[in-house]
Amino acid sequence: MDYFTLNNDTTIPAVGFGVFMIPNDGPTYNATLAALKAGYRHIDTAAGYMNESDVGKAIKDSGIPRDEIFITSKLWLQDYGYENAKKGIENSLALLGVNYIDLYLLHQPYGDYLGAWKALEEAVEAGKIKSIGISNITVNLWNKFKDGMTLMPVVNQVEFNPFTQQKELREVMNEHHIRLEAWYPLGHGNKNLLENETIISLANKYNKNAGQIILRWIYQEGVISLPKSTNPVRMKGNIDIFDFELSEEEMTAIQALDTGKGTHNPEDPANETRLMGLKIHD
Repeated sequence: MDYFTLNNDTTIPAVGFGVFMIPNDGPTYNATLAALKAGYRHIDTAAGYMNESDVGKAIKDSGIPRDEIFITSKLWLQDYGYENAKKGIENSLALLGVNYIDLYLLHQPYGDYLGAWKALEEAVEAGKIKSIGISNITVNLWNKFKDGMTLMPVVNQVEFNPFTQQKELREVMNEHHIRLEAWYPLGHGNKNLLENETIISLANKYNKNAGQIILRWIYQEGVISLPKSTNPVRMKGNIDIFDFELSEEEMTAIQALDTGKGTHNPEDPANETRLMGLKIHD
């Protein structure tokens, strides 16, 4: 596994294992344990996924030392605001069964965002969180929130793949050395992406599959990726991307696939209304 260095001089595995939409009470436990056995050392969960406890159990039962595993989790909207966020952080720590979390993100850009951010900053000072970051933040939302932050985020986790390259956002994040982290790196199974002629031709050339070409491209772009699969063969394949290198011309060919669009617009008022209404606990 290769690692990237973040703007606070900590390191993060270049490819992580995402557990979004994998149920708790067994499935996430099994998937996380399988991922760790396959060689992953970064597990990405969230309070909103409601499977932090399975992740924690799998990490404990893996036999791998805690300091060799990078854990990411995220605070959900109902725990935003300063006081609520302090409780949300403690809840994540308890469910994960750890005394620190490597990276903790604000999951969605709504509500009392800066109140929650202040709680995250204090948790860093207390040693409960090593690094903090943001998620689903656009350029406009960044400009709205950035002046209320004392600690800079280390990552911005957003939709990112060859069809959704976030070029303007990357330029702005680069000014602050904030690294992008990709959700839906494989387009959530987008057939048009996985069967794209450019990507397939490269897969044939390097004796890899389409997903491996995409993940290698993301890696060479300097972006962290979080592929998800419960298939052990695909799990292993998604981190088998460090034995070849795409040329500059090949990187450029994939860059040309950008549509400038994604499946989720954080600035859409309908998304804010829908997500603000979702509760993950009483």
